[in-house]
Amino acid sequence: MADTAVEGRRTPKVIFVNRYYSPDHSATAQLLTDLAEHLAMNGDVPVSVLTSRQCYEDPHRELPPRELRAGVDVHRVWTSRFGRRNLLGRAIDYLSFYLSSFVYLLTLVKAGDVLVTKTDPPMISVIGALVAKIKGARLVNWLQDLFPEVARELGVKVARSPLYDLLKSLRNWSLQVACRNVVLGDIMAGRVDTEVGHPQKTLVIPNWIINKTLRPVDDNRNELRREWQLTGKFVVAYSGNLGRAHDYATVYQVAQSLRQYQDIVFLFIGGGAGYEALKNIVEREGLDNIRFYPYQSTDKLNHSLAVADVHLVSLVPELEGLIVPSKAYGILAVGKPILFVGSAQGEIATLLDSHHCGISVPPGDADAMTNAILRLVRNTQERETMSHNARALYEREFYYGKSITTWERDVLGSLLSEEAFQQ
Repeated sequence: MADTAVEGRRTPKVIFVNRYYSPDHSATAQLLTDLAEHLAMNGDVPVSVLTSRQCYEDPHRELPPRELRAGVDVHRVWTSRFGRRNLLGRAIDYLSFYLSSFVYLLTLVKAGDVLVTKTDPPMISVIGALVAKIKGARLVNWLQDLFPEVARELGVKVARSPLYDLLKSLRNWSLQVACRNVVLGDIMAGRVDTEVGHPQKTLVIPNWIINKTLRPVDDNRNELRREWQLTGKFVVAYSGNLGRAHDYATVYQVAQSLRQYQDIVFLFIGGGAGYEALKNIVEREGLDNIRFYPYQSTDKLNHSLAVADVHLVSLVPELEGLIVPSKAYGILAVGKPILFVGSAQGEIATLLDSHHCGISVPPGDADAMTNAILRLVRNTQERETMSHNARALYEREFYYGKSITTWERDVLGSLLSEEAFQQ
């Protein structure tokens, strides 16, 4: 795709970098696809994406090296294909993407372009910073998490070695080089400002929900309530990946303590290491009030989220400000209260308390979680109020258009203005 010229002057491009992109269905790929396609269809600036030729769930699937998708010029570089199962193989995949991306970006990026790097793979912002320095481009970091801090808190060996300080210094340098650092929440913004020392560069833009049609569904019209035999039940659900960042042991204790309540059911819908570990424990112990279902297809997602009376969201306190559980926004969209297991001063806990759309309990406190569930079971009016507040909060703060508009106006629009381009 040729660069667009305006009055003899080259028009700058917006170039996104992420390891996955449409037709891949991973969350980072879908968020990027939403933004890139919106810009391509509604703006006057050429939009390109640099990504890999593989898919998140199928590393051996071969995608074309280059194609035009919904007006977005997609460039796919070669990488190794070991996949996510093996740590060494994953590291080699990362390294090959770093090298291929660096070489390709040197030819793709021109002076004045805006280069937007996400956080898959980790540290790709360093490649972006190098290219931006060499080519005279403007760098924006779109931070879904903070690496290497997340890795260290999760016990990854490389992040607990002397290499940690070097990785953090390189990451911080890439944040200092950037014109903007886009983060997902206020606590994450505070961490970035502390590390980088340039708060004027930091902008909070929450992720949006991928399925923009999510809305409340009446229990009587929810096909999954009938299919999963949940009529007349109070459903406590966890939806999505259940991993090392989430507390599932306490939920198991609570389910045991509430076993005598035949009308209370716990659902786990999704996958992950914690999902499998919990499922094995439940099968071994024969606990019959916890049920497991796989990830649901996009066309069933609305009913899947709306099947719950209350949703569990969990984050270990050590990860506050390093990760933001964006799944909360989909729950708000279907108008369900949230039971958050984590720090009372955390991003989600503060949101629930400020808008009265859920309850927060400390991790490991089975009694507090049990009491919160029974409170919601017994107080229908409070539950309905929380449900109404949840949907109202989504419509006011977290709908798709608000975040997209902020990206378009306050990040890319400001950098691509004539004044900025001439600097």
